[in-house]
Amino acid sequence: MNPTLKRLKDIQSECCVTIIMNTHRTKPDNQKDPLLLKNLVKEVEERLNNDYDKRFVWPIMEKLNELVEEIDHNYNQESLVIFVNDDGISEFTRLPIAVENRTVIDNTFATRDLVRATHLESNYYVLVLSRNEARMIEAHNNKVIQELGVPFPIVNDSLYSTSGAELSNAQKQTNLVQEFFNRIDKVVNEVVQSHPLPVVITSEESAYSEYMQIADNKDIIIGHLNKNRNRDRAHHIVEETWKLVENIIRERNAARIQELKTAVGTGKFKSDVNDIWFSILNGKGKTLFVQKGLFKPAQIVDNRIELVATDKAHDKGVIDDIIDEMIEHNLRFGGDTVFLGEEELKDFQGLGLITRY
Repeated sequence: MNPTLKRLKDIQSECCVTIIMNTHRTKPDNQKDPLLLKNLVKEVEERLNNDYDKRFVWPIMEKLNELVEEIDHNYNQESLVIFVNDDGISEFTRLPIAVENRTVIDNTFATRDLVRATHLESNYYVLVLSRNEARMIEAHNNKVIQELGVPFPIVNDSLYSTSGAELSNAQKQTNLVQEFFNRIDKVVNEVVQSHPLPVVITSEESAYSEYMQIADNKDIIIGHLNKNRNRDRAHHIVEETWKLVENIIRERNAARIQELKTAVGTGKFKSDVNDIWFSILNGKGKTLFVQKGLFKPAQIVDNRIELVATDKAHDKGVIDDIIDEMIEHNLRFGGDTVFLGEEELKDFQGLGLITRY
C-alpha cells in the first residue's frame, strides 16, 4: 500500500483539506503549475471562510501556505496531492497518474487518487536484466519518463568469476548470479516502496527464471519480455514493453468486468448508491468498481445518501464526493477498489459493488 495512503486513510478531524491537481514533469509546462496551485489555495481559503470562523481558518491556511512554499515544481510528476488539517497534518505527495483538479474539505482526506496510484494503470517500471548488468526505466504508456540513475546501472563487477576452475563449477556460477540478483532485487524493492508501480522484466528466459527464484516480492512483477535489451536505448525498450503492458491491462480489466457481470443476479451485486453504502458500512463490501473521473456530491440525511447537484458540491454540509467515502470505508474493512473507463462500466452507470455474501 502507498505509505501516504496507509498513514492518512483513517485520519478524521473537524476540517481535512485536500488539494488535488495535475502537474507537469518538464519545462516550460511545469512553470504553469504554481499558478494553478495558487488558484486552488485561494479556492480553499474562500470555502473555509464561508464555513468556519476566521480564528479557526487562520492556522490551517498558515500551514497550507507554508507547505506550498516548500514544493519544488521541478520535481513534479503527473499530479500533486496536498493534505492539511486542523490537527497537525501538513504534507504532500506526487503521483504518476492524471487526476481531476479539485479541492475537497471534509472530516477525512480525499484519498481515492492514492488508491488509484496503487493499482495497475499505464505507468510502470522496466527492469532490464542480465547476469552482467541491470537497468531500470520508469515509463508511461509507450514513453520513457526517466531512466533511473544511481545505483543503476548495477554492474556485476565483483560477483562474476574469471577463475577457470570456478567457471567450470556450475553451482559456483549459479551462486554468484543469485548473489548479484539478490543485490538487484533489494534495490528494486526500495524503488517500488518509495514510488509504487508494477514492474516488467525484459531479459533472457533463463535470467528471468533465476531472478524469480530469489525475488522477495513477486507480486510487483506483472510480466516478462523474453529479450536481452541491455544495450538498447531506453525508448526502444519501452516501445516494445508497452505492447506487453497494454495487453496485461486489457486482460485484467476484462477479467474484472467479467467478475462484475457474473455477480449480477447472484444477490452479491449492488448498484443502488444506498445499497452500496450500507453494504460497505456493514463490512460486506468485497470489490467496489468505480468509473475513473466519476464524482458524486451528497448529503447524509437520516443515515441515507441524498445525491446533490455538482454545483452544490461546495455547500456547507455537503460531502464533496461520496464515492471517496465509499472507497475509504471499504478499504478499512479489507475490500478493494477497481477503477475502469467509462465504456467498460457503461452498463453499470459507473458504479457497482460485489459483496462478500
